[in-house]
Amino acid sequence: MALSEMQNRLANAIRGLAIDGVEAAKSGHPGMPLGMADVATVLFTRFMKFDAAEPHWADRDRFILSAGHGSMLLYSLLYLTGVPGMTVEELKHFRQLGHKTPGHPENFHTVGIETTTGPLGQGISTAVGFAFAEKMLAAQFGKKVVDHYTYVIASDGDLMEGVSQEAIALAGHYKLNKMIVMWDNNGISIDGPLTLSDSVDQVKRFQAAGWRAVHVDGHDQDAITAAIEAAQKSSKPTLIACKTTIGFGSPHRAGTSKAHGEPLGPEEAKLTKENLGITGAPFEVPADILKAWREAGSRGVAVRAAWEERFATLSERKQAEFKRRMGHERPAKLGKAILAHKKALAATPTAMATRKSSEAALNAIVEVMPELVLGSADLTPSNNTKAKGLVEITPKDFKGRYIHWGIREHGMAAAMNGLYLHGGFVPAGGTFFIFTDYARPAIRLAALMGTSPVYVMTHDSIGLGEDGPTHQPVEHLAACRAIPNMRVFRPCDAIETAECWQLALERTNGPTILALTRQNLPLLREATPANLCAQGAYELAGTGGGKAAVTLFASGSEVEIAMNARAILNQRGVPTRVVSVPSLELLLAQPDDVKARIIGDTPVKVAVEAAVRFGWDAVIGPSGGFVGMTGFGASGPIKDLYNHFGITAEAVAETALRRHNG
Repeated sequence: MALSEMQNRLANAIRGLAIDGVEAAKSGHPGMPLGMADVATVLFTRFMKFDAAEPHWADRDRFILSAGHGSMLLYSLLYLTGVPGMTVEELKHFRQLGHKTPGHPENFHTVGIETTTGPLGQGISTAVGFAFAEKMLAAQFGKKVVDHYTYVIASDGDLMEGVSQEAIALAGHYKLNKMIVMWDNNGISIDGPLTLSDSVDQVKRFQAAGWRAVHVDGHDQDAITAAIEAAQKSSKPTLIACKTTIGFGSPHRAGTSKAHGEPLGPEEAKLTKENLGITGAPFEVPADILKAWREAGSRGVAVRAAWEERFATLSERKQAEFKRRMGHERPAKLGKAILAHKKALAATPTAMATRKSSEAALNAIVEVMPELVLGSADLTPSNNTKAKGLVEITPKDFKGRYIHWGIREHGMAAAMNGLYLHGGFVPAGGTFFIFTDYARPAIRLAALMGTSPVYVMTHDSIGLGEDGPTHQPVEHLAACRAIPNMRVFRPCDAIETAECWQLALERTNGPTILALTRQNLPLLREATPANLCAQGAYELAGTGGGKAAVTLFASGSEVEIAMNARAILNQRGVPTRVVSVPSLELLLAQPDDVKARIIGDTPVKVAVEAAVRFGWDAVIGPSGGFVGMTGFGASGPIKDLYNHFGITAEAVAETALRRHNG
């Protein structure tokens, strides 16, 4: 059999399975798998360095299906190459509850998937982080153990989403030449021809961003091969614009929007298979074709064995460190470093903004945590994310640990997901808290996937003052706390900040936001051996043994206000305790007995936070007192703003007294 005929049958195996999966589900997107089957076949049979039996092998090539709606392409590839767990039964239950073939690829759900995709633009943007990680890890451990590519299949929609511009600009600037994107250039979107809404010359766009970009016939496997070979030799990242026909092979739907997001239907599915020369029962792959695909899946066995031999030549210390970092095991010295730092802070109490407290904590952390990679979206002097001695990453030098992301909050957050998912790094990136709005889709995906980047979000309230309401994040604490699996910390002083950093970095099952102040805050805490922030809240000041009549709850900069209000109330004969709540949602996640002990049973409960009330009723009850914001902020000096909006110790005390006196 001629190679071209065999390659065509290999591609048709993908097409047949994709048709059958979508038809069985009566739901899905057949058009992209039909159109990109030739590209995927070339990539996986001729180029991809992977061992299907060991899908987590450290030096494998990474494949990211940014066009996640075409998930049957990926599931078919996983089955055909022999990835454990992906069976015909799973394909038959595409999009069904409890199976490994959900509507869009989920890396936490299915073995062999590098990252969760579906929201367009996220895959190609996350891939930038994978490509960064490869370069950085190679610079630290050597190319004999780190030398692989990041391949992406992207759709028109991926390139239309704004985050893609942030991503390609980053990749082009940093010359991430081992990132190769294959664009499904089919000219069709859901509404119809792409020309309805878009006329961008994507090849020129990528070239302008510093990429090598070329056109190719997406159904000519030899041309695709040549394009990937050239891309592998380039000093720039590469876009291969693969001109394809959406729904390739469908007599009545090929090249139309009808092929995109709905099943072909039994009759059209039958005609399409006949047109392509696909025979046999649904989900049936000819034995010789399945054998050829399984051989492609096992081709990497020898390559992996050779890599293991090279890896064994590293020193035992370096091998252990590589394994620790790739497995996201935290350094044993982290806890000791935090405790020593807390003791140093307590020895010389100083008022400082928690953004500065964060920088001080980082100075202690980076020495013991080499995998921590820091950066900022062009706000380094404001976020204070550059610890002492950190070297900046440049297009020519990836040995550093500090990334200048530019004014690209969304691209930064997406790339941070890729850095973490690749393995070997824990990324922390900074911007203003208000700009979680710009980064939210990638932050949400981090929470969904259980990746653990740290978002250093400074200027956390009206306390940023003169920049005004456009920059004052009054609703953002509530919005971020509402994201499942998200952990938001708002520390009240330098010691809490250090403890929150420890908790953020020790976490390996989800992301963390550190909301930090611009204004100086006094040291309110002692340097306890235990991490008091670990339960989300704790009693900062009690009544000295007597029964409290009032409990004041506060986070961040308002803990100082609560402490001053306590002093007023105590002077008026109202015994008051203060509970610092660095993480409201972590407190609410505690067992009932722990929550009850921390919250207490005082008849009067008042919360104070320079933000909206939403979420606090779970602690203070719907009739509890709240001192905070009810609308947007204003422009003015910090003290004037707090007085103007009534967020003062006097106001807190009066709110408590009204309820106490009843």
